[in-house]
Amino acid sequence: MKTTISTETQQDALAMAKATQKPGQTKEQTKLIAQGIEKGIAEYKKLQKAKARERDKQRKQQLRAKNQQASAAGEMDDGEDFSLPQTQFTPIAWAAIALLVLSWLGFGAYIFL
Repeated sequence: MKTTISTETQQDALAMAKATQKPGQTKEQTKLIAQGIEKGIAEYKKLQKAKARERDKQRKQQLRAKNQQASAAGEMDDGEDFSLPQTQFTPIAWAAIALLVLSWLGFGAYIFL
């Protein structure tokens, strides 16, 4: 399989080859050095993509294992838990309850006194 090398990579490789060019070096030699640099860059990119794929596979396996453990724990809890769901009152709800209680106490005091 022939890999295509981007023009940006080719330009970078040629710039590197020209930067390290020795006195008396011919253009053909510089081009050959640039081609070697291109191949090195392509190989590096290929290795990095393979490493990224492997990391992604491991991350997905960890997520699957975590999800399976969570679902297994959820299945065990579903059969044993028959209690009512717990509700949490917000401060606004507590304030409304307090006002309701105070109003009933006031109403009761008005009626009986």
